[in-house]
Amino acid sequence: MVPDILQQAVDYLTYIIIGLDPSTPLGSAVNFFIYDTIKILILLTVIIFGIAFFRSYISPLKVRKALGKRNEYLGNVGAALVGIITPFCSCSAVPLFIGFIESGVPLGVTFSFLISSPMVNEIAIILLLGMVGWQITALYIISGLIIAIIAGIIIGKLKLEGEVESYVTDMIEKIKKAEQSGAPLEEEKQTLKERALASRDYTLDLLKKIGPYVVVAIGIGAIIHGYVPSDFLLTYAGPNNPLAVPIAVLLGVPLYSNAAGIIPLVAVFINKGIPIGTALAFMMAVTALSVPEMIILRKVLKPKLLAIFIAILAVSITFIGYFFNALI
Repeated sequence: MVPDILQQAVDYLTYIIIGLDPSTPLGSAVNFFIYDTIKILILLTVIIFGIAFFRSYISPLKVRKALGKRNEYLGNVGAALVGIITPFCSCSAVPLFIGFIESGVPLGVTFSFLISSPMVNEIAIILLLGMVGWQITALYIISGLIIAIIAGIIIGKLKLEGEVESYVTDMIEKIKKAEQSGAPLEEEKQTLKERALASRDYTLDLLKKIGPYVVVAIGIGAIIHGYVPSDFLLTYAGPNNPLAVPIAVLLGVPLYSNAAGIIPLVAVFINKGIPIGTALAFMMAVTALSVPEMIILRKVLKPKLLAIFIAILAVSITFIGYFFNALI
């Protein structure tokens, strides 16, 4: 209901007050930019505040132990499964990713969550079931989990904790020292009002850090949304092109959408003859490897770690695409 009201309000602003034509690329792009900027910033504010408030009741050390070194591989599996039940797009999954890092959760485990959350969630599963059947849906879930778990394990093995930006590393070091000493981190007794105020301050501080990147990311998505034709994948990654899968991945990277937004387009591609593996590789690239998400993550990750993350994910998605095409 709320998204419908917001869309109607944005439509009125864009097409009536501003006077843009909805059938033009400019009108479509401006409408997309205004709507998604408002929607994502509201969503980010609610998510960040909720996470911060929830974390005020749980010590970072407990979070680290729950998903951490007790069994690293199980931590990756657990984080990937948590990602499935969190219906976030790539941009709104970043605050929870940051929260995991600040709580001292191993880097590889946090990446397992970051990959699975936008790529595989209950909304995507429900929509896929209705459009392509349970067999393809099951394969998509399994492949998404495998990518999230393996990519997280690889990143964890590379020991890249030093490639996180400095403003989140202080908390990690504090937690590690407390863990090594055996002394739990002090948990201050706070009133409900104090917790809410602290959560508000944390939310505003984080929004100041990543907010401008979110707006730039949405702007890129809006330009592509308005000016890239809907049949572009058919043009460049058709069924007779042996390089269709990597091309589909490259074409999906600049786009910005959540799983619910991209699945209908993927269904159209499949119905028009695009191989299932190629279409799903495109969907995975859009939801988990988009330029907008990378712009936001750059505020948290240094270039080396960001490049490694992109490379591992791109190779994994490409492999899954070719595997699906060979299997089906």
